[in-house]
Amino acid sequence: MRILVSEFASGGGFAGRPIPAALAREGRAMLTALLADLVALGRHEVVTTNDSRFGLNAPDGVEIVPIRPGGALLSADLLAKVDAVWLIAPETSGCLEQLAATVEREGKALLGTGSRAIRRAADKRRLPDRLARVGIRHPSTRVVRPGDDVRSIAADLDYPMVVKPGRGAGCDGVRLARNQRELRAAIEGLTGRGGRSCRTQTADDGVLVQQYIRGMAASVSLISNGRRVVPLSINAQTIRRGRAFSYRGGCTPLDHPLAARGIAAAIRACETLRNLRGYIGVDLVLTGTDAVVIEVNPRLTTAYLGVRAAVRRSNGAGNIAGLAIEACEGAVPARPVMQHRVRFTSAGRIAVSS
Repeated sequence: MRILVSEFASGGGFAGRPIPAALAREGRAMLTALLADLVALGRHEVVTTNDSRFGLNAPDGVEIVPIRPGGALLSADLLAKVDAVWLIAPETSGCLEQLAATVEREGKALLGTGSRAIRRAADKRRLPDRLARVGIRHPSTRVVRPGDDVRSIAADLDYPMVVKPGRGAGCDGVRLARNQRELRAAIEGLTGRGGRSCRTQTADDGVLVQQYIRGMAASVSLISNGRRVVPLSINAQTIRRGRAFSYRGGCTPLDHPLAARGIAAAIRACETLRNLRGYIGVDLVLTGTDAVVIEVNPRLTTAYLGVRAAVRRSNGAGNIAGLAIEACEGAVPARPVMQHRVRFTSAGRIAVSS
């Protein structure tokens, strides 16, 4: 199978435009790791795109297609030369969904979730109701737009509050509001911002204001074939909390009294959203008594860097990219054994401690 790995940030999605540093850093780290794993499988031809402003240290045998200013990330000519596409892109303002739809229109296989399921999972405005119907805890949430009275929001939610885009990825655009002035500034700062992703963030996307949940930030990495969900690992997240949130990496596997509850909540969340395929990440907070699901990411996440390094590999088994491909083809992969404890950064630095 000839596979195109298309990473949005450093792979050409911002060709000719400024690139948000954090997005490029995490995207390049995931791309480098994924290319290595696909080549290690030894049964696929691998192609990737690259913004001509960046260098790329790809494994031998990987074909690199440069994307120059004004060029299309997923051109019809490029897609015509491959059998399947693995996207690494943010959900921000529909970016991942649009790219997936482009692949689908060209009749190519997606090694990941389809566009309709991406849209469902990425819509943080409707996620609270979807999770509540199956008894999964989620922060109390309000959808607001410019001109809404912030005093009414404060009447529903106590300070501090978390403000985030209605469709976003990771910590991009996420702010902590500790008073009315910060709340108003965070809402106004998110609406109308442009140039961050596939299209401009607009008022139609909405801004979410959520209850701030105190506890340990964590994520669960999973593999799904669209029906069955297999957990890989639960991971600690290192997040810098200030007025703006910043994701720095984490460690895996996480040893926590509520780890099993967190994994169970992540599985239920994926099953509720339906038709998620390939690698998936679920962000949550482990409080003193419960697991609170924050969002579901229908894509490769930065935790992949740690999980791939933590699993036991022997005779070709334990390759997370291979397991994801199997799931996309309909199989239900066995859960791999975690052999090491790994710390990882969002830039791709790895430290194995056991």
